[in-house]
Amino acid sequence: MSKRRIVVTGLGVVSPVGSTVKAAWDAILRGESGIGPVTRFDVSAFPVRIGGSVRDFDVSQYISPKDARRMDDFMQYGVAAGVQAVNDSGIDFSKTDPTR
Repeated sequence: MSKRRIVVTGLGVVSPVGSTVKAAWDAILRGESGIGPVTRFDVSAFPVRIGGSVRDFDVSQYISPKDARRMDDFMQYGVAAGVQAVNDSGIDFSKTDPTR
C-alpha cells in the first residue's frame, strides 16, 4: 500500500462543550466539562443519568429544516462540523476540479 499525504485545511466541531471550534476551545481552556444530567430523554430506566449532550445547537445555520427532519441528531452534528470545516478552510471551490 502506498502512503498518501493528507492536509487538514479546516476545522469544525459540534460537541458537549461547544458547537463551534472557538466555543469548544474556549470552554476547554476554561476547564469546563460538557458532562451533566441527561435531559433529552427519560433516563429513569437506566442506571446512569449523566452524559455529554450537545446544547445550544441550531441546525438551521447549516441545512434546511426539510433536510434536518430527515436526519438523526448525530448526522446533523456531523454535517454541521463538516460545513464549519469547509468554511474554515477558505478553499475557493469554484477553482477546484469537481471530479476530484
